[in-house]
Amino acid sequence: GHKKMEEMLANGEVDGAVTMHFPFPIGVSTVGRVVTPAKGREMFVANTTGTSSADRIEGMIKNTIYGIIAAKTCGIANPTVGILNVDGARQTEKALKELQENGYDITFAESARADGGCVMRGNDVLQGTPDIMVTDSLTGNIMVKMLSSAATGGSFEATGYGYGPGIGEGYEQLVMIVSRASGAPVIAGAIRYAAQLVRNKVFEVAKAEFAAAKKAGLKEILDARKAAAKPAAAEEDVKEPPKEIVTAQIAGIEVMDLEDAVKALWKINIYAESGMGCTGPIIRVSDANLEKAHEELKKAGYIN
Repeated sequence: GHKKMEEMLANGEVDGAVTMHFPFPIGVSTVGRVVTPAKGREMFVANTTGTSSADRIEGMIKNTIYGIIAAKTCGIANPTVGILNVDGARQTEKALKELQENGYDITFAESARADGGCVMRGNDVLQGTPDIMVTDSLTGNIMVKMLSSAATGGSFEATGYGYGPGIGEGYEQLVMIVSRASGAPVIAGAIRYAAQLVRNKVFEVAKAEFAAAKKAGLKEILDARKAAAKPAAAEEDVKEPPKEIVTAQIAGIEVMDLEDAVKALWKINIYAESGMGCTGPIIRVSDANLEKAHEELKKAGYIN
C-alpha cells in the first residue's frame, strides 16, 4: 500500500507514484490538470485535494504559487493566473497583486467576459481562459470531476490528467492523485504528467518559486492579512442614515464582508444597501456618495 510506495519514493527506487486516497500533510495540496471542453485548452486547477492552509484565503494564495510551479515545470514559461469567483477571491486577488508589486513574477489572465479582470466566471472554466485556475481545493475537486467526466455523463473520468501532484514548501515526494472514478485515459494522463514533472525537475522549480515569493514578502503579506482586523462596525449599534435612491454600485466585496461594509458606510452617514449583482456581491449607494463611499471602503480594506 502507501507505506511501500512511500518507502520506494524515499529511497529513490521510483521518482513518482500515482495513487488515490493519499493523506497529504497540511500545507501540501494537489494541482490538477484538465482539458476544457469549449476549446480543448489544457488548464491547471490549483488546487484539487489536500489543504494548503487551514485559513481559506491563505490557502488560495499558496495554491497560486503551487499552480505556477506545476505549470512552469510542464513547460509554460509565463503561465496566466485566474482566480475563480468563489468566497475569498477578492482578498486573494488583493494579496497576489501586492506580491506582484513587490516583484514576484505573476501574470494575471483576463476573463473572457466583457468586464474582464482576473476573477474568473463559469464560462472561463469551460473555455480554459487562464493557464491556472485558482480556487479552494473542495471547489477544485468538483471542477476536475465535472470537466473530466462531462463526456461520460459523470459515470467515469475520461479526459485530463487527474488531480495532480502534492506540492508544498519543503515537500519532495512526487505523489499524483487519481480517483476511483478515473478511467484508463486519466490514469495514463497522470503518469504522463508525473513523467513531465520528473524530467523537468519539479522540486527545483518549486524551490526557486518559493524563494521568489518569499523575497517578494509572501510571509509578511500573509501575516498582515491575518493581523488586519476589519472595522468592527457590525458589532456596534450603527444607526441607519435616512434612505436615499441608490443607483450607483460598488463591486469587488467579499460576500462575507458585505453587511460589515454597509455598516461601515452608515457609520460615516452614507446610506448604503447590499445587493447581489450578476458578477457577485455589490454595495449600492447614491451617485452623489459613490466616490466618498468607494474611498472609505478602500481605506477600510473591503475593496482593492
